Amino acid sequence: MEATFDNKTNVLNANIRAVHDNSVIYTLRTSFGYRGRKDTILCDENPAPGHSTATAVGAIHWQEKTLEIFGHKKSCSELKRRAGGFFNRTRHWRWSADRKEYEILYEQEEWKATLEHNMCIAGRFSVPFRPHLFSKSQPALLHLTKTALAEDEVFLILVFIYCEAKRQDKTACVSKLLLHNLC
Repeated sequence: MEATFDNKTNVLNANIRAVHDNSVIYTLRTSFGYRGRKDTILCDENPAPGHSTATAVGAIHWQEKTLEIFGHKKSCSELKRRAGGFFNRTRHWRWSADRKEYEILYEQEEWKATLEHNMCIAGRFSVPFRPHLFSKSQPALLHLTKTALAEDEVFLILVFIYCEAKRQDKTACVSKLLLHNLC
């Protein structure tokens, strides 16, 4: 599956569109409260026969630090682990013990989910958000392999969104700190 996000600057409130026909596959909507983000809901825009409206298939509950998939909630600390030394840490995510574990890595404006010690790529989430003066910005691009689609499609989409939002928060925090120190 290859898809783009139609909101180039905000992946938390966007439609995820298929590349081949530009149809909406999923919708992401985020609600905010007094203390920041509350929930990001992932809705399937192609519901199963018998359902007439979009169905919520996953959610990130930011203040609770949990992911929810098809009504099952798990804390992020239960789903992720870090491995490696002080300078070479890797993030690993797994929905349950009977599922595959994905190593999540960010490099060169792209998140990668790999299997089998970085030997097989299960998915990519490219987030080129740098503004350009003389050309249009590229939208975020999501690519999931057949392996990922068969077992963990919703889980990987939520993990990519979660990791990217946390990365953007950290980048904004560092920028504010640098700006504060310059003044």
